[in-house]
Amino acid sequence: MATIYTVNSITLVTLQSYPANAEALARAFEEIAGYGINIDMISMPPTHGDVTALSFTISDDDLMKMLSFITELKKKADIKAIVSSVNHKISVYDDAMKNTPGIAAKVFKAIADSDADIRLITTSEIEISMLITEADYDTVLTSLKNANI
Repeated sequence: MATIYTVNSITLVTLQSYPANAEALARAFEEIAGYGINIDMISMPPTHGDVTALSFTISDDDLMKMLSFITELKKKADIKAIVSSVNHKISVYDDAMKNTPGIAAKVFKAIADSDADIRLITTSEIEISMLITEADYDTVLTSLKNANI
């Protein structure tokens, strides 16, 4: 049976029109680290051209430092930043996930049944993590627990 754990007070940051190359990504994460900000979830869609959208999460506690980083970044590049605070990360963890087809289907069926807004999804072989809005948090958590995943 899967373990469900949560982390509260999460900010989602999306940098639109960000350069789609490893050097630019490394530079951004180095600069963010320089502000003392820890990054958790990271997501980037497949690139089509030389720019992408880079999304990642931080603690709400680091929001002011992140806004300082974004202000400096925008002085150097034409990047649009979208920031959304007061979200929650819900993770479904199970060592058996890597060898058991259908767990992701059960997780997303439970979320679909709750009619929730998922802001970000990241996965590994043994974990599915979702960023959920404050408004949908209790509903999604209850739905996942009731799904007996």
